[in-house]
Amino acid sequence: MFNSRLGCSSISFRHQSLPEALRTIEGLGFEEIDLGALPGVCDHVPYDLDADAVAAVTAEVVPSGLRVRSVNGDVGDLNALLDADAQSARNRHLDALLALAAGTGAKALVLPCGALGHDPVRSLDEDLDTIAAQLTAAKRRADVFGVELWTESLHFLRFCWNLERAEELAGRLAGSGVGIVMDFSHIVAAGEDPLDYLKRHRGRIAHVHLRDAVPGNINLSIGNGQADFAAGLEALAADGYTGHFSLELETRDVTHGERPAAAAKAASFITDLI
Repeated sequence: MFNSRLGCSSISFRHQSLPEALRTIEGLGFEEIDLGALPGVCDHVPYDLDADAVAAVTAEVVPSGLRVRSVNGDVGDLNALLDADAQSARNRHLDALLALAAGTGAKALVLPCGALGHDPVRSLDEDLDTIAAQLTAAKRRADVFGVELWTESLHFLRFCWNLERAEELAGRLAGSGVGIVMDFSHIVAAGEDPLDYLKRHRGRIAHVHLRDAVPGNINLSIGNGQADFAAGLEALAADGYTGHFSLELETRDVTHGERPAAAAKAASFITDLI
């Protein structure tokens, strides 16, 4: 029904329980999901993720028949200064998310590009160094679990919120094996140009999130903002991008009852562009 490279994030139906969201997504004709595991954004995966919780979520996802492209998670502010106990707690949480990714057959775990907020903890360069070091260490751990490690950068609400910081982080991650997730809505919300973003990240994009935006607002349905998806997808194809796309419709311009129809409409529109 839709292009096989186009999935739907469970975040799009975060108001539903995980089993209900999976049924909704499958019923719309999608074959693939991103699994939202972001505290305060999507509660489909418990933040206190012990072995029992990993097993319970895996038992919901695997029988759904939906492929999992990525687990979109969070292990805390990557530019925070941690003592040994806090780092150990982060490592345990990371391992739980990686176990979930491996157990559900996900290709990758996605982590953020720093804290929720734009101000440095120490300095811009020191914070970027810390974020890159944390992501690189997480990548080494992901290798043990047989999954990839990606980061969503830029992200309008987080430390690497604009094109300059995203490019600085990407430079620090060069050669690390950490993939970059591109999100059209965050780029547009930051007042940046997706085509400029693609020029600066050529060959580094591992996955693409799709949602519309205007400067300052990331929460619009596709077609209700200023993102030029046709030009962006054309540029991705020209650059040789063969990865997948995911509708991450954390929108505020439709009711919950309208979400399934809005997701189907967006999927048909994007399928025509891929």
